[in-house]
Amino acid sequence: MTLLAELHGFERFSHPRRLMAYLGLTPSEHSSGPRTKRGSVTKTGNNHVRRLLIEAAKSCRHRPRVSAVLRKRRAGQPAAVLAIADRAQHRLYQRYHHLTKGYHKPENVAAMALAREMIGFIWAVLNHQGGPQVA
Repeated sequence: MTLLAELHGFERFSHPRRLMAYLGLTPSEHSSGPRTKRGSVTKTGNNHVRRLLIEAAKSCRHRPRVSAVLRKRRAGQPAAVLAIADRAQHRLYQRYHHLTKGYHKPENVAAMALAREMIGFIWAVLNHQGGPQVA
């Protein structure tokens, strides 16, 4: 609900990359002629939403599962939306462990990368025909 309240509608973003850029989750770039250097994330846009996404991304280090409480909350949701959610859970868990264990990235760097991917999944759910059912 915080995302919806802070961003005032996802429909104004035609592509998830536009939303990622709006939230400052894309890498900065310093280019001159043939040389291209990418830097840290831009940190533009809404600090509150970016912080919430990063905190949510940090929970992706836990193995994906559907608890009893989550199962009740998912009842009545469209199957396509649940498929996106399940795919996101598994992908973000694998990506977190790949970045931290495989590439030895710091946990905060991995969380920022996951926040960027997470907002892409959220954009897909909210722009899905019919969207999730909010109770």
